[in-house]
This record gives sequence, structure tokens and C-alpha cells, in this order.
Amino acid sequence: MKKNINVPNALSLARILFLPLLYVLILYDLRTAFLLAYLVIGATDALDGFIARKFNLVTNLGKDLDAVADLLLYISTAVFIYMLYPTYIEPHLTLFYLLMGVILLSLIVALIFAKKPIIMHTHILRLCAVMVYSLMFFSYFLDTNLYLATIIILYIIGFSESICMFVFYGDVDPDTRSIFHLMRKTRDLA
Repeated sequence: MKKNINVPNALSLARILFLPLLYVLILYDLRTAFLLAYLVIGATDALDGFIARKFNLVTNLGKDLDAVADLLLYISTAVFIYMLYPTYIEPHLTLFYLLMGVILLSLIVALIFAKKPIIMHTHILRLCAVMVYSLMFFSYFLDTNLYLATIIILYIIGFSESICMFVFYGDVDPDTRSIFHLMRKTRDLA
């Protein structure tokens, strides 16, 4: 159990616990404080993974905590964008609903084929995470309408790739780079 008590896991847990603070800051229209808090809370996403890999502190609990924290932060980010910049998301509502459906389908397919919900950390989904994180910052200063549409489309592609991974490979490591990596690995083992 002590193996699970480490800095990366604490950072993932902090991302979950401090997320409600962002809602409070929006409700009180403290946009600059919100942006600063969002940047700090979001930075824990990159930091937890970096520390876990660098110091060999990767745990199954950490992977699960990170996946939950990611999902909560990125769904919340969609809510934040809608609350702060509704004109950016309204033209893309159909794409956004499609994305929510693909995410839900990905979780269902993971439950069926891997016997547990899995949020993958493929290259595409990691790129999307960075883009979402930067979206909030850029939206503070610029019109990010096209950038948002690009993120949603890339997320749809990324979660569709996850669905294919679960269907063809079952219970896969959440840190698998891509379906092409799995295909190559399977071919090399054969």
C-alpha cells in the first residue's frame, strides 16, 4: 500500500480535489484567478506523469487516478469554455455531442472487452490534452473557435482509436502509444 503513496499519485489526487475551486472562481467571475488556478491545476497532469516515469513511481493506482483526473478536468474544461466563451462552443455543438458519444462508447467498449473502464494515453489523446490545456490560456486572449473545432475532431479520432484497440486487443496498457504500436508489437511477437 505504501508504494501507492507517492508524489505523482498525490498530484493526480490534487487535480481532482481542487477542480471545484475552478467552478467557484468562474461563478464569482474571477477570470484571471481562474486562469492562473487552471494553469496550476492543469500543470499537475504533465508533472505527475513526468515524475512517475523519471523516478520509477508508476503504479496501477496512479494510472487510474490520472485517468479519472484527466476525464474530470477535460469534461470540466468543456463546461468552462461554454461558461466563459459560449460563442466559441455553440457553432460546434454537434461535434461536441458526437465527441461525448464517442467517449461514452469508448468507456462501454472498454468495459466489455477489457472488463474495466480505461482512458487511453495514446499519442493523439496526449496531444489533445496539451491542446485543451492551452485552449483555456489562448481563449483568454484570442478567438479560439477554429482551434476548438480541431481539438474536438482530434479527440473523436483519438477515442475512436481507443475503441479499435479495445475491440482488437482487449485489456491494453493505458499508456500504449497507438494502435499502430500494438499492431507492430503483435507482429513482432508472432
